[in-house]
Amino acid sequence: MQKILFIDPEKCSGCRLCESVCSLHHEKVCNPTRARIHVVKWETSGLYVPMVCQQCENPICEVVCPMRAIKKDEKTGAMLIDYDLCVGCRLCMMFCPLGGINLDAKSGKVLKCDLCNGEPRCVQYCEPQALQYLNATTINLKKRRKAAEKYSELMKKMLATV
Repeated sequence: MQKILFIDPEKCSGCRLCESVCSLHHEKVCNPTRARIHVVKWETSGLYVPMVCQQCENPICEVVCPMRAIKKDEKTGAMLIDYDLCVGCRLCMMFCPLGGINLDAKSGKVLKCDLCNGEPRCVQYCEPQALQYLNATTINLKKRRKAAEKYSELMKKMLATV
């Protein structure tokens, strides 16, 4: 069964260890700007959201690539960039609606999550478990439970006012 990188922003502490681990694994340097994942912070609310390629079911990056350099890995489901074919036009980066593709300022190449060949390092080091690599059915179950909890809380509040 296909696994999905699940992000729970409510659990993210903003430590940015995921960025460091990613850049170390892929680029052999501790430089968060060279990571495939980036934590976006909303200062006013104290909210941290890890942003990374969502490995879309119908990936726009694959469609817009004129060189057909982006292909799905059948084993992991990750959309991979073949750098031997990539000409660096950056259309994939411009058209990604979720900002999941970044530019490495040092090398000039586009970077995106490759799920570390099915063992995402960011997940392994995320202490608060804001990043998890789960089966799609497990994610749906978690979302249903969370929705049921919110619904239950809402019902309790409503009954308390009656």
